[in-house]
Amino acid sequence: MSNGQEGNGNRAVSPNGAAPQPERRYAQIVGWGCHVPEKVITNKDLEQIVDTSDEWIRSRTGIEQRHVAADPKETTATLAIKAARKALETADVYPRHVDLIICATSSPEHTFPATASIVQDALGAVNAGAFDLSAACSGFVYGLALARGLILAGDAEYVLVIGAETLSRIVDWTDRNTCILFGDGAGAVLVAASNVPGGIQATVLGSDGSGADALSLPAGGSAMPASLETVSNGSHYIKMDGKAVFRFAVRVMADATRRVLEKAGLAVDDVDLVIPHQANKRIIQNSILRQLKIPEEKVFINLQKYGNTSTASIPIALCEAIEAGKVKPGQNIVFVGFGAGLSWAAAAIHWSVPVEKREYGWWRSYQRRASYQAAAARSMWKRALRRVYSQVLPTPDEDEWPETSPVKEPEGSD
Repeated sequence: MSNGQEGNGNRAVSPNGAAPQPERRYAQIVGWGCHVPEKVITNKDLEQIVDTSDEWIRSRTGIEQRHVAADPKETTATLAIKAARKALETADVYPRHVDLIICATSSPEHTFPATASIVQDALGAVNAGAFDLSAACSGFVYGLALARGLILAGDAEYVLVIGAETLSRIVDWTDRNTCILFGDGAGAVLVAASNVPGGIQATVLGSDGSGADALSLPAGGSAMPASLETVSNGSHYIKMDGKAVFRFAVRVMADATRRVLEKAGLAVDDVDLVIPHQANKRIIQNSILRQLKIPEEKVFINLQKYGNTSTASIPIALCEAIEAGKVKPGQNIVFVGFGAGLSWAAAAIHWSVPVEKREYGWWRSYQRRASYQAAAARSMWKRALRRVYSQVLPTPDEDEWPETSPVKEPEGSD
């Protein structure tokens, strides 16, 4: 027997004869990181592009500037990779230990393959599954809910959840209703299985598809494939009914916060910090502050610097809140967001891990850099092998494959 207990299979027996209860698992956020492009577009810059003003944007949204991916080499995947590496470094976990990568995004690298797969390859997370999650601005919290479920079920030990966007690529810069709002960036957290009580305590997910047309990217899918007409009429840009989204968001942000606190067994007064989706300061004021009566000092807002970065807004804000000393062990924290779908999501977290930045020696840093260089070399080698095999080896007929064996890559492809 594997546990040395004869006659009891794999179950150990306590001294009184009763089978012990399995150790409870918790899903803890143990690593975090974010990255934004260097290029900044201020409200003053937008005054030169569209009919708007700095005062008008500030008074209606609270936004002062936004970061945009001006370099063509900056993509959703490259931003996500940099944020993910920082999260893994904070947690002191190597990519090979990650079981799953979830990339929440509304501006993926491609329709397929998944942006998460590109991140997985760049990190060298050779043991990780990877997929993209599409729930618009609610996507990051949706990803946390999935990570929590997999960890509590015992199906994963480490799950990397990323929110990454290059919304500037799908914004119509002649439409002042949308171009003033959105920015680019990425944030990531590493969720780990732990026996320390706390972590992600409860989540709430919701959707109302009757409002799907209130915020959408009309073209590019099966309903409206790309064509000369869709390109010429701007159907590949974000379209939004601002008033409808505002009314929905003000209501649902408060409702989702109440529901997730109820599921976690907490009252509003128990909340130490709320990190909301950073879309519009007036939405946050009318929902979290006024309806829930949560004091302003307990609500973290940084949208003035980044605008609405969609799935990336909450993890970027989390990173900044930690840097500002707003997050401490023992606190009850709520993440809450809304987005296209129409969708909404909230998570209640009992923060149970240290937030002090740990310093690592040069050797540790060298090992990390070397592991990423090795991942790049491995990827290049496997791509080269595939090209060689495609030219040298004949394409096998379907009936040549063994019926009882899975199709395998040629030996040496790893």
